[in-house]
Amino acid sequence: MAKAIMLQGTGSDVGKTVLVAGLCRAAKTRGLKVRPFKPQNMSNNAAVADIPGDNSKSGGEIGRAQWLQAIACGVAPSVHMNPVLLKPQTDVGAQVIVQGKVFGEARARDYQALKGRLMDAVLDSWAKVGDGADLVIVEGAGSPAEINLRSRDIANMGFATRANVPVVLVGDIDRGGVIASVAGTHLILPEEDRRMIVGYLINKFRGDVSLFDDGLKAIEKFTGWRCFGVVPWLTAATRLPSEDSVVLERLASGQARALKVAVPMLGRIANFDDLDPLKAEPQVEVVFVPPGKPLPEDAGLVVIPGSKSTIGDLIKFRENGWDGDLAAHRKRGGHVVGICGGFQMLGHRVRDPDGIEGSVTETEGLGLLDIETVMEPEKTVRNVSARSVQFDLPLEGYEIHLGRTTGPDTMRPSAIINGVADGAISTDGKVIGTYMHGLFGADGFRGKFLESLGIKGGGIDYRAEVERALDEVAVELESHLDCDAIFGLAR
Repeated sequence: MAKAIMLQGTGSDVGKTVLVAGLCRAAKTRGLKVRPFKPQNMSNNAAVADIPGDNSKSGGEIGRAQWLQAIACGVAPSVHMNPVLLKPQTDVGAQVIVQGKVFGEARARDYQALKGRLMDAVLDSWAKVGDGADLVIVEGAGSPAEINLRSRDIANMGFATRANVPVVLVGDIDRGGVIASVAGTHLILPEEDRRMIVGYLINKFRGDVSLFDDGLKAIEKFTGWRCFGVVPWLTAATRLPSEDSVVLERLASGQARALKVAVPMLGRIANFDDLDPLKAEPQVEVVFVPPGKPLPEDAGLVVIPGSKSTIGDLIKFRENGWDGDLAAHRKRGGHVVGICGGFQMLGHRVRDPDGIEGSVTETEGLGLLDIETVMEPEKTVRNVSARSVQFDLPLEGYEIHLGRTTGPDTMRPSAIINGVADGAISTDGKVIGTYMHGLFGADGFRGKFLESLGIKGGGIDYRAEVERALDEVAVELESHLDCDAIFGLAR
């Protein structure tokens, strides 16, 4: 087995994902064969990864964060990098993905009982990820201080103790109370878990680090743990794909630019990183619109993103009054793009006769495309190479969806995927739907699409921007953390 080190947080959204990606890139730069691993993730931002040994053309689902971390390592993403993925469908239930494939659905209470059965899959994937690697950097989930869930934990100390992986605790100073959160974690952890922690680091510091010297002394007094460093606010991290929907609150508004793109924040929004390439364009302002707020009248483009619950989100879409806003946007000549679940919403009707998404089995669509969708049990999960019908340019992306869409507007497809028509376009060409995630990631297509909306000079090399951001994060971590010590404590 490869040596390993694990980052766990004092809470959610403390920056573990970016730190693991940055450390992965730093280790790669040092010449190490490094891999990421996250035993359990909860996110509707999924990526398609290889299933080793599976010769079919389909792939499996992992969290988008592990996809990014694999890029940081310079390796192909594998389903074993995130063996358990939870995709929330309701406030109390989620779809459970195990080693890339749908395992079933579980309510929160039922899932706690299920965890014990999933540890075998976690440890099996753990062995596979470490095979041939020099170092594996593991990301925890939530906080090890959730001791009420400890007995069945597979994401934090439950995994660390079983796999004998030392832990670095991450505290987020930006949210406040970091001394209490680190010291409090030390206080309430059982001794077996406390022994796994080899030290801590402080993340998201703004200003003069020396002002926190007394804070570090206080933490050492309460815990006896060593500090591996204080990481400043990483501006380069804003150029990396975001995974958790919690960040959407911070993306609700953008800087005014030539083109405003409005994105309704659906309750079960999925794969909203589809918008990241547009956000990176200098002349494009992407505005995520929260529930209760109208879609801005000065938006030139509305993008309806993916959804883990198309019918439920479509009902809420109307309750928010966004259907009226969208109709007014169309009357003003505005453009609309629907991706995956957003594409399904643009039709006349969405039907779910088997109740796959829930108890509501049929609802009226937004009526902007002459199509209808029927949900079907079989799930499409695959990476794809395609071609834009509008601009005759190559596309790269992936599909993760349920449902079959038919209707007259599908005779005007938006793309050709493996020789098969995908999506639909309205008669005036201003409403586009597609099942392909990653549509805007194709630089040539994005440039031409923006040009059709009156924006010239688009089409930056988005993937190169991500690579540069990873390099910058790695340099910052090397400067502010004792990476020698962190890597040296891996076992």
